[in-house]
Amino acid sequence: MSNQGIQSTGPAARYIIKGHLVRNVYHEFQEQQTRGQRVADYVARVVGSWPFIIWQSVMITIWIGFNTYLAYMKVFDPSYFNTWDPYPFILLNLVLSFQAAYTGPVVMMSQNRQAEKDRLMAEQDYQINKKAEDEIKVIMAHLVHQDEFMNKLMSRLDELRKCYESEQKAQSPSAANS
Repeated sequence: MSNQGIQSTGPAARYIIKGHLVRNVYHEFQEQQTRGQRVADYVARVVGSWPFIIWQSVMITIWIGFNTYLAYMKVFDPSYFNTWDPYPFILLNLVLSFQAAYTGPVVMMSQNRQAEKDRLMAEQDYQINKKAEDEIKVIMAHLVHQDEFMNKLMSRLDELRKCYESEQKAQSPSAANS
């Protein structure tokens, strides 16, 4: 019996794995950061959090309340403490402007690094998706190969069954005559 063109190995058996694509982009990115970049990320993380906003709101409320109280007390008792920042709270405005002037660029630096990290992760996702697509094509080709192989096997089994049945019929009358 010959193979009659039946190939025993399919595309999946001939597929060659071309390297390992999965890597930890976050870990690689963290290893490359300088101390200044880590500080900027920490500042952005703290300034962009609810605890910081609540803490800052409480501090501003205390600042305004205490200075208003001192101004009120100064009106009734001229020997009472002077306010260090009377209404319209110019010193408070200066402090908040100073904070915004420094945290704004730091937050922007952190956002730029995050955007770069996102680009690296998107590139890795793209590479993994390309590899997955290639592997799916191989699997689909292998399934087609298996279907063809099974069809050829079934047709060969049908041929063998017909041959067997015809041999049985040929032997059957000769066995009945003897």
